[in-house]
Amino acid sequence: KCLPFSSGCSTAMGADGTSDVSLSSASASSSAAPVPNFQGAVGNEESSLVENRCTLDEPVSETIMRDVRSVISKLKIVVMPGQVADRAQQLRDWDLWGPLVLCLALGVIISQQAAEGQASYAFADIFVVVWVGSAVVTANAQLLQGKVSFFQTVCALGYCIFPLVIAAFCAWLLHIDWLKVIFVGAGFAWSSRASMGFITEFVPEEKKLLGIYPVWLFYAAIAWMIILA
Repeated sequence: KCLPFSSGCSTAMGADGTSDVSLSSASASSSAAPVPNFQGAVGNEESSLVENRCTLDEPVSETIMRDVRSVISKLKIVVMPGQVADRAQQLRDWDLWGPLVLCLALGVIISQQAAEGQASYAFADIFVVVWVGSAVVTANAQLLQGKVSFFQTVCALGYCIFPLVIAAFCAWLLHIDWLKVIFVGAGFAWSSRASMGFITEFVPEEKKLLGIYPVWLFYAAIAWMIILA
């Protein structure tokens, strides 16, 4: 029975003084499914909505700054490989902007030290060695049943040449041979340590040496090209 003053009810007095109680059409609509909220949420739900939102309508500046922040966060992992606990998660969010910029920077530095007429060849050599070497090391990790995708490994290897780029830049500025050897040696050791942290997390335990050896050769080849420049 519906009370006279309850929501969704209407009363009408009949000619005999009795009241007729009838359900209003609002009661039917109130029992329908609730209207979904498209205005976002709070806490964890809000962050998940932000991650899954469409970025086609966002400003170009916001897109660029998001990519820049992603590149900087990955470079921090390379600079401080032992102090980052979520390296695996960072690796899953792969991108190729950072490796491309680092490869171009290293190519420009090496080409500026090349002999006259050989700058373009030096730049091409660096570009080919970095990308073809990354592809070979990545294919090796895949053959070793590594639990990582192709582009994730290329991303990790590309970012880990950052210490070698810094070493090449410092050696280019100082023009002292024995300092160049020290800088390149330190950059090679740093790059190898940072990349091995990634590789050993995704290659099976019994195959880690087979996964690390090509990585060492990859950075050794780049370091040798910097010394010979």
